[in-house]
Amino acid sequence: MSSAPSPSEQPPDDLVLDQIGPALSRLRRRTPASSKDLSRNLVLNVIADAPGETTVGDLAAAMGVAQPVASRTVAACIEEGLLRRAASQSDGRRTVLELTEHGEAERNRFAAEQRKAFQEITAAWSPEEQIQFARLLVRYGADAAAWSGKQATSRD
Repeated sequence: MSSAPSPSEQPPDDLVLDQIGPALSRLRRRTPASSKDLSRNLVLNVIADAPGETTVGDLAAAMGVAQPVASRTVAACIEEGLLRRAASQSDGRRTVLELTEHGEAERNRFAAEQRKAFQEITAAWSPEEQIQFARLLVRYGADAAAWSGKQATSRD
């Protein structure tokens, strides 16, 4: 027999907190882009947001996918002119990934589409609510990245 309270016995705040995972999942599915665009956007953002150089292995780890999956995605991005391979500045034997001008332009296009979708989805919200939610979501993303980095470090 479980000692966890039934949903009707949970405090309202707990019920909302239990909905975070499904809500984040719905956010991802509602992005007005193809799955190809979602993958490219993720790759471009990971590389652009990385504090240093990014290898295919680093990208795979950040995306939570196997290295062959990341390699195929990178190859497609290179073929489309979004990324280029370059020698590492710190170790010329390593190959790192860099955004091209076209890659940066695509990243900006994705961001503009996402902003437009956000504004349409939240059209009934007050401007203050939109900004507050945007700030908290950006903060959540930054804190999630830091948390993920700590988790990866603790596994090593």
